[in-house]
Amino acid sequence: MKSKIVGSKIGEVKLAHQIGYVGSSQFIWAACEQCGKERWVQCLRGKAVSRHCSSCCNSGSKSPSWKGGKRKHSYGYVLILLEKSDFFYSMSHSSDYVLEHRLVMAKYLGRCLHSWEIVHHRNHIKNDNHIENLQLVSDDRHKQITILENKIKRLERKNLDLEKELKQR
Repeated sequence: MKSKIVGSKIGEVKLAHQIGYVGSSQFIWAACEQCGKERWVQCLRGKAVSRHCSSCCNSGSKSPSWKGGKRKHSYGYVLILLEKSDFFYSMSHSSDYVLEHRLVMAKYLGRCLHSWEIVHHRNHIKNDNHIENLQLVSDDRHKQITILENKIKRLERKNLDLEKELKQR
């Protein structure tokens, strides 16, 4: 972080090399809208590109780009980090993460899901969490769906094999 040049005032514009930065961009001395911290910010058309300093920009739900939590992937599934104040926090694991497909379904229903409720991906793509692809089922119903889908796949493969055999004759 470059220090303030003596005599810099809010709104003052300087070229990158004048403040010790590399390049030819213009920078403006501006205050963070959230905490008031003054810093050099890249300038376009006379206005600061960023209205918040880096510490305010990266501070969870205070961030203007906050989308409900951090995302990570595990075994093909997407997990979302929830804050303790989130209505759906009770669905999270001890690590404060919740499976995104369960969160999407819970938000759609407007309630937290019970631990025994299963959210099934209709197209079997674990990270496709659009509500149209999700189906809320009980454990026994999920097993029935899986068994039937596997049986359909076996029959489709058998059908293809029989069609190939007929073409060879």
